[in-house]
Amino acid sequence: MTIHDTTSTWVRAYAPAPAAPIRLVCLPHAGGSASFWLPVARALSPEVDVVAIQYPGRQDRRHEPCIDNLPELALRIHEVLGQLDDRPTALLGHSMGATVAFELAQLMEAGRPAAHVFVSGRRAPSTTRHETVHQRDDDGLLAEVRALAGTDSRLLQDEEIMRMALPSVRNDYRAAETYEWKQGEPLSCPVTALIGDADPKAHIPEVEAWARHTTGPFAMEVLSGGHFFLLDHSARVLDVIRTALTKS
Repeated sequence: MTIHDTTSTWVRAYAPAPAAPIRLVCLPHAGGSASFWLPVARALSPEVDVVAIQYPGRQDRRHEPCIDNLPELALRIHEVLGQLDDRPTALLGHSMGATVAFELAQLMEAGRPAAHVFVSGRRAPSTTRHETVHQRDDDGLLAEVRALAGTDSRLLQDEEIMRMALPSVRNDYRAAETYEWKQGEPLSCPVTALIGDADPKAHIPEVEAWARHTTGPFAMEVLSGGHFFLLDHSARVLDVIRTALTKS
């Protein structure tokens, strides 16, 4: 099934693989956009049909209001993906996107459960932290983004571009930091957690807790690096995903 006009606002297919037996839906991090996942789409095609979600309030959707409630965001995405429900679907989310993936997978349990959920750089929903980055002034928010180095280094050096992106960044931090997990039935699908050993946003015990959120197999891959460790270990991350999704 191809992506229709009704889904094209939300869904980006950078390397379509219509014959692939499985689809991977990628969810961006706080302040991130669908294009972050372009290398993944190119690397996994044609074995996996990779699509990335474009949240409202950024890039070509910058004039749309942001959504600062992660369950609501997941519900909106679930409604869109319902129009593409033609093959098994796995989910991959980094940082805030991992929580969105979890909420989305919970919604999918009532129909066709997710084939696999990959959560990267994010503590389990059942773990809590008191975080208030979204309440900082613009300079404080910029400092946080630079410290995590989650944006192209050339953009980080462009003060004007960075300040233009601040509304969506602040919105997403608010959404992630005010998220409250509502205890329910665990997922039934496999869950693979990916983490950087020096990630200030997700410590290993907090990531190990993802095991409590599924009755399916759980695996954890610890790699060297900080919050955006996956950029330095793209080959290994891709291997983990490809192996999980294409094994017989």
